[in-house]
Amino acid sequence: MPKPGETIHSKEMFTSGGGKGANQAIAAARNGGNVNFIGAVGNDNSGKALVELLGQDKIETKGIKQLESTRTGSAYVNVNDEGENSIIIYGGANQLITDEHIIEMNNLIEESDYVIAQFETNLSSIEKTFEIAKEMGVTTILNPAPAKRVIPKNIIQLTDILIPNETELETIVGSKITNEAELIKSVHAIHEMGIKIVIVTLGSKGVFYSIYNGDSGFVPALKVKAIDTTAAGDTFIGTFAAKLRSDLSNINDAIAYGNRAASLTVQRYGAQTSIPYKSEINME
Repeated sequence: MPKPGETIHSKEMFTSGGGKGANQAIAAARNGGNVNFIGAVGNDNSGKALVELLGQDKIETKGIKQLESTRTGSAYVNVNDEGENSIIIYGGANQLITDEHIIEMNNLIEESDYVIAQFETNLSSIEKTFEIAKEMGVTTILNPAPAKRVIPKNIIQLTDILIPNETELETIVGSKITNEAELIKSVHAIHEMGIKIVIVTLGSKGVFYSIYNGDSGFVPALKVKAIDTTAAGDTFIGTFAAKLRSDLSNINDAIAYGNRAASLTVQRYGAQTSIPYKSEINME
């Protein structure tokens, strides 16, 4: 990122469909998931394009509300020479989803095995979505991104599976993670908040998972040359959910599948353009 008063050149620039929720939905759909999408866009060309992109992957879009009063959310992604990114987000329509809209879409929640939410939408809509999901016996997955120092207690109590990256975990627990012991301590702190399953994505180091009073361990990442890490975490979450059985009995296999999918994503540029299809992922 340029410093104040500094102007720097970019080697290239392009526009791609994105958004954490949309990326995760597309990753799930491309890997066997039957996906419903609940959200909001503005009455603009970007909103129309995003809905069309979701439809191309056979994602049900009737849960997307078009708002006249604002623009579609956008993200501005800077990628350095090592393939690592930094992102600035304009929330737009995402931040204006109402509880009433969520209630109107409760049938989409009821027919799902999992509901995945991110912090690109407002907290009230997440809480209402998770309330409905829990009433209907649907497993809730929270991706706490962009990171927040304080997650409302009600949302924590309604979350079954938390999937942060390392930076997001540090933000939630309020301490730096520099080694394995600190990572495990931080995950245990999340368990103490009441969340049963924690899965931490660690980039090139893979994934650490922990089930309260159950299994825990590292699943290593594949060794690849990353050129753009945009949507890698989203790819992991979407493909993990697509492969996870409703009784959670194959969590290790689902994590391994998500890892392999993400390893393909980081070898390509863009967000949704980089997300692999099931036919590309070889688990042998």
